[in-house]
Amino acid sequence: MSARHSPPRSEVPHAGSLARTAMSDGSGRSETLGMSLLRSGCLKGDDLVRALAVQTHRRGRVTDILLARAALKPQRYYAALADRSGTRVIDLAHNPPDIRLIDLLGADHCLRRAILPWRSVGGATVIAVADPDVFFQHRKHLAEVFGPVALAIAPLADLQRSLLTLRGRQLAHRAETRVAEVESCRTLAGNRLVRPLVIGGCALALISLIWPLAALWFLMGWTILTLFLTTLLKAAAGLASGWRRRDEPLPVEMLNPPTVSVMVALYGESDIAPRLVRRLGKLDYPREQLEIVLVVEAEDSKTRSALARADLPPWMKIVVVPEGQIKTKPRALNFAIDHCRGSIIGVYDAEDAPESDQITRVVQRFAQRGPEVACLQGVLDFYNPTTNWLSRCFAIEYAAWFRVILPGLARLGLPIPLGGTTLFFRRAALEELGGWDAHNVTEDADLGMRLYRHGYRTELIGSVTEEEANCHTMPWIKQRSRWLKGYMMTWATHMRDPVLLWRQLGTWKFAGFQVLLLCTLSQFVLMPVLWSFWLPWLGLPHPIADALPPALIFGLMGVLLVTEIVNLSLHLCALHLSRHPIRRWWVLMMHFYFPLGALASYKAGWELVRNPFYWDKTTHGRYDPLFK
Repeated sequence: MSARHSPPRSEVPHAGSLARTAMSDGSGRSETLGMSLLRSGCLKGDDLVRALAVQTHRRGRVTDILLARAALKPQRYYAALADRSGTRVIDLAHNPPDIRLIDLLGADHCLRRAILPWRSVGGATVIAVADPDVFFQHRKHLAEVFGPVALAIAPLADLQRSLLTLRGRQLAHRAETRVAEVESCRTLAGNRLVRPLVIGGCALALISLIWPLAALWFLMGWTILTLFLTTLLKAAAGLASGWRRRDEPLPVEMLNPPTVSVMVALYGESDIAPRLVRRLGKLDYPREQLEIVLVVEAEDSKTRSALARADLPPWMKIVVVPEGQIKTKPRALNFAIDHCRGSIIGVYDAEDAPESDQITRVVQRFAQRGPEVACLQGVLDFYNPTTNWLSRCFAIEYAAWFRVILPGLARLGLPIPLGGTTLFFRRAALEELGGWDAHNVTEDADLGMRLYRHGYRTELIGSVTEEEANCHTMPWIKQRSRWLKGYMMTWATHMRDPVLLWRQLGTWKFAGFQVLLLCTLSQFVLMPVLWSFWLPWLGLPHPIADALPPALIFGLMGVLLVTEIVNLSLHLCALHLSRHPIRRWWVLMMHFYFPLGALASYKAGWELVRNPFYWDKTTHGRYDPLFK
């Protein structure tokens, strides 16, 4: 090592310290460290007693409890930890690591394990970690890569910041490509997506010119078929759900609860950030076992500044996502997951207000289920359902989806397209699947399907998270168009190999996948065709109905009437379950609400061809009750 890159002597662990560290087994440090902190005056006796009481009750490490409760300053903790381990704390800002050593181990591996190969000193490679236990756990592998290794201490935030500075591009690329190429929509862009759509559109136009009546018959037939199938699925899901409130037992206190990391992706949320911190602060899960990871894009300086002013508690931290080829929420989540330490990974949105005991319920449900239940989806609702007519209709739709249809689909054993928030995963299963598809603008629905393809299941929990209803027409259309575009991308991605999909899902789930995605999309796109069947009831001519036998006409009208009855029943029952202060007659306004979805589907189709990976951001924070 040249003198130009040699760190100051105070930063290099002494050779004798390295030898002592290498011989240590790394066990039994937490209690001894606590007493050392107490004797050195870095810790108050009362705080240590309280931490020991918590440890006796819930287990865990004393130092983690002290840090989570702000009873111990991080810099003092790391200094004492280094002294206890016979080494030094490295100042990575002034003495950056050797980037060649990072590349030998891999930046993503370093970030995931919180290990930083620092520099070669005295014939050994100094490995900086925030937790000595990590060094001893991986020492054998590190020695295979680097030869003799020695321990040094570096604050976790500094370690992660150093990796981001030196290898941000590689880490960003990995976040964009974590999902296997055969299961990602990123290979559908360009000609692979545009060419079949253009060919299909030209073929349909040609058929319409040569056989216009046949094309019209096909269009009408497909519209009625998809309407029948979606109505049948809704009715079956409604009956399977039971249409009743399911009061879950109150959670009981657990011994040794697992660590839960909850990620919140923020972009352009400078106004809502402080309120988010206040809301998540109401969660009653043990602070030493809870980690809130606020994920911010590198270019979003306003949100980062707002979070800095929000006076974050020790159990909340900021992760900055480096710039990359795309800028989507799933990419940010993929990057941030390696910064999480929990065995359960959760996702909230910026405007969310979860119930205080929600995470406790999640942990208990996972404990009661086997590993095949890899995901829990909570109930989403709105804290501004009565702002205007659009928010009322949105609230009715959400109530039907999360309180009736999704529980029914789960009971029927069908795949569940996840919502974008109040999701909790077993970390092992999430990492096995490669996390989220960074290019899919409805990453939640896609992940829900991939879970079932790989043999996992999703269950619904009764805990509610309230969020903000999008109650302006154009923002609503933009948001819905992104969701529908994501459904289109998800269906096209998984149907690249229909036979493989059928083998993985089985016939029942495969059929449910087609109805949930293909038939739903068809209903939005072909909604004007569906409306045309009301023309005969108004005494107006219809291009096909006039040529049909009266019995068939009445049959079609019967399908339409049954559909209306099913929809009205679902909406009324859902409104009852939600207990929203919305009068029951508002369900009739859903006739004027769903046509907006047709407009959104046309925007989605156009964007799918022109700009498939564009993320049309939803603006939050317009309606935010102070008591939330």
